Amino acid sequence: MSFTPDIRLFSCHYTSQQSCADEGRELQGLNFPGNIRITRVVCTGKLEEVTLLKAFEEGADGVYVVGCPADGCHNLKGSLRAAKRVQAVRDALEELDVEPDRIKMYHLPRGLHPEFVDAGVEMNTRVTKMGPSPF
Repeated sequence: MSFTPDIRLFSCHYTSQQSCADEGRELQGLNFPGNIRITRVVCTGKLEEVTLLKAFEEGADGVYVVGCPADGCHNLKGSLRAAKRVQAVRDALEELDVEPDRIKMYHLPRGLHPEFVDAGVEMNTRVTKMGPSPF
């Protein structure tokens, strides 16, 4: 049985700016998984736990957040706030007996870097191995 996970990415505007240029066509050329839906946010620090949980409620099998480097956030501490919220959702998933690895935080440099694509490939591989979300 073939399974293609529904993965949601919430990415900092500054981190994803070049990656999402030209409607993401450049990402496709770099083998970024096509099943990842990107939502750019002004700052990942603005994300709330409820937004991340809602993605699962709406059918996501995995969710990840890409923010600025912890020591180089454009909005000072936004990516640190996001990391705490991602951890809170991980804790909630674990409490519900769901794999906490279905959600992850990445701190990446700005611009189109191989790490942006690598994070997508890593999440796709991880979630594919876990299978469909129990929600």
